[in-house]
Amino acid sequence: MAKQLEKSQWRAYFDRMSKALVGKRAEIEVASLKLGDQIEAEWLPLLGISYDPKDDIIEIALEGVDHLIPKPREVYVEENGLELSSLEVIDAEGTHQIIVLKDPMMLP
Repeated sequence: MAKQLEKSQWRAYFDRMSKALVGKRAEIEVASLKLGDQIEAEWLPLLGISYDPKDDIIEIALEGVDHLIPKPREVYVEENGLELSSLEVIDAEGTHQIIVLKDPMMLP
């Protein structure tokens, strides 16, 4: 079950989680009434997630994609034990940005 993070927790939470998420793969889905559902990135290596309170922006850095979410209003995280498995960010316009994380497939 997803839990909502308070805005005061965002920066510290993402700084801490970014270190633990190195090597994960991420898919970013953007859903809004105007655009419908669109996949922005599909299972790219995750480089980090951060929140800049000065500019009020969340950045999801993937290999080859820098996904910026300006003026985030709500953040929900879903954790599997101590690991982050997905997060959902709702911005000021009501657009839902869903980031799903998974471990890369290991070759035999």
